[in-house]
Amino acid sequence: MDNGQRTRRVCNSTEAVHAAEEGGHWGHALTVPIAQTSTYVFESMESVDNFVSGKETRIDYGRYGNPTQHIAEGKIAKLEGAEAAILFASGMSAVTTTILGMLSSGQHAVIMDDCYRKTAQFCNMVLRKFDIETTFVHAGDYEALEEAIGEKTRVIIAESPTNPHLNVMDLDKVVSIAKSHRIKVIIDSTFATPFNQRPLDFGVDIVIHSATKYLGGHNDLIAGAIAGSQSLVSAIRDYRGILGGVVDPHCAYLLIRGMKTFPLRMARQNQSSLALARFLEGQPKVKKVYYPGLESHPHHKVAKEQMAGFGGVVSFDLDTDLEGTRRFLNALRIPCIGASLGGVESIVSHPSTISYYELAREDRLAIGIADELVRYAVGIEEEEDLINDVEEALRNI
Repeated sequence: MDNGQRTRRVCNSTEAVHAAEEGGHWGHALTVPIAQTSTYVFESMESVDNFVSGKETRIDYGRYGNPTQHIAEGKIAKLEGAEAAILFASGMSAVTTTILGMLSSGQHAVIMDDCYRKTAQFCNMVLRKFDIETTFVHAGDYEALEEAIGEKTRVIIAESPTNPHLNVMDLDKVVSIAKSHRIKVIIDSTFATPFNQRPLDFGVDIVIHSATKYLGGHNDLIAGAIAGSQSLVSAIRDYRGILGGVVDPHCAYLLIRGMKTFPLRMARQNQSSLALARFLEGQPKVKKVYYPGLESHPHHKVAKEQMAGFGGVVSFDLDTDLEGTRRFLNALRIPCIGASLGGVESIVSHPSTISYYELAREDRLAIGIADELVRYAVGIEEEEDLINDVEEALRNI
């Protein structure tokens, strides 16, 4: 399949609204009912026997599934072009359960060095307790990636685009390397979303999302999701039942509601983010802009080939010091200052003090987190208003 075909196969609004709901709902409800229960009862002991023997497929306890949750999972699977998907209580629950489900003691994983910091911490601090080694490789260095793979390597863990520098992995290259060594690829596609990129079309094995972000889209839920083949997803579902990171029914309902408008929101955020990035690139008080939709971005060519849009996050270095950056952030009137992204409200973050505050300054600088770095998560406000607000705030530097 060529890259043009992949680009055209991103999800659409019809799928977002109707996927996994074709059979209708209880009581002829238009919206998905919330199955707010923890326990599912049996009609008789014969029903128990049928369930235990596998003759009857049903839910017996909320930790293993929920009707509302199943519809949300079906919708995510459709949007990603996957055979199956499962939900978790958070994005990190999706990450940790998936990695633990795919690795055993004595095995090895290769991970990109600019992946989400909590994923990196999990690999450094937790996996080692289970005698699972990880090797970090610089994102975009495919020779180093190949060299890091050994006999015990079982998975490559990557993120594309990354947070906060928006580096884009060449999925064709990553998958080709993985297949040559018969190992699996896990991609965190939270920033890309299935609207802009569907990694499974490239041969990636598991796609992970923090559904808190663009899939939910309203800054009012915490959830994670994975999508992939039926066999892989089923195995990880069993681990979720053991580890317990299940999403609650009301959260699943909110996620379904959010996904119905997801393509509309994403189209707007793509458009506004590109406009904001282009504006920032022309400002003398902005030193550097990180956005894969710009020709100046080192991975622009790859992003243009494998993505339908470039996402809703724009990061940039201001041409000032820490105090000047603080003045800029305080002068913004539309975005709130916070740690998350992907909702209808714009949110601006200062990574060095909000996300990486526990690191010493020299350690932050070593991974590209400068004092003047700003991450702007664009909402659905008017594009002109966002740009005017940023232009006014720049005068405060």
